[in-house]
Amino acid sequence: MAARGGKQRKRARLSGAAKLRILGAVLLVALVAGAWTWWQMHHWLPDRASFPMQGVEIGAQDGDVNWESLKAIGADFAYIDASASAFARDPRFVANFDAARAAKMQVGAVHLYDPCQPAEKQAANFVTTVPRDPALLPPAVELDMLADNCPVHVSDAKVESELMTFLNQVETHAGKPVILKVTPRFEARYGIAHKLDRNLWLVRDRLMPDYAGRPWTLWTANTSLANEVAKGGLRWVVVQP
Repeated sequence: MAARGGKQRKRARLSGAAKLRILGAVLLVALVAGAWTWWQMHHWLPDRASFPMQGVEIGAQDGDVNWESLKAIGADFAYIDASASAFARDPRFVANFDAARAAKMQVGAVHLYDPCQPAEKQAANFVTTVPRDPALLPPAVELDMLADNCPVHVSDAKVESELMTFLNQVETHAGKPVILKVTPRFEARYGIAHKLDRNLWLVRDRLMPDYAGRPWTLWTANTSLANEVAKGGLRWVVVQP
């Protein structure tokens, strides 16, 4: 009986050791998978053979940018955050704009549209921030904010009509059609891609976007690219060939 009990305890100890080894292996696999996911998230770039023209979107959140190094890693163009809503302006717009042009990069400007604010005031904010220059890339209008939380109710029809007023005024200033940077939540809420005949800029990390239901021109393929040329995660953008 004593011998049998000893064998049972030994088997129990072996079983416990086996469980620990299995648990350790599972944890190791999880750590490796997590590390790979993190690397993919922060270092992945679309293949240059498939997307020859690539660039970035830059704003104050990126801090001081080494523009020569940015160009050296493959940025052919830069969209610079310029204005937002009716009164806000990116505090680093002028510095980033001038530095990008000095680095001989193609440059465009981005306005973050606010459906809660009048179109005329937002257009005035943009045109007084961004110079009139035919050499600039088409202005980009980021559509992400929803009117659902506006202090005063704004109907869907009002959102569309005000947006059209804004676009017309900005396009008159720029002398060219804008490009609409439409996020998934804005498109899901308003279905704007099929209502406005403008080139599209879509956003989706690593997976090619299809939520607009029609072809896109620009794609933010990685919203958190880790690189020493700027603080934080760069927003890496490619052009549909």
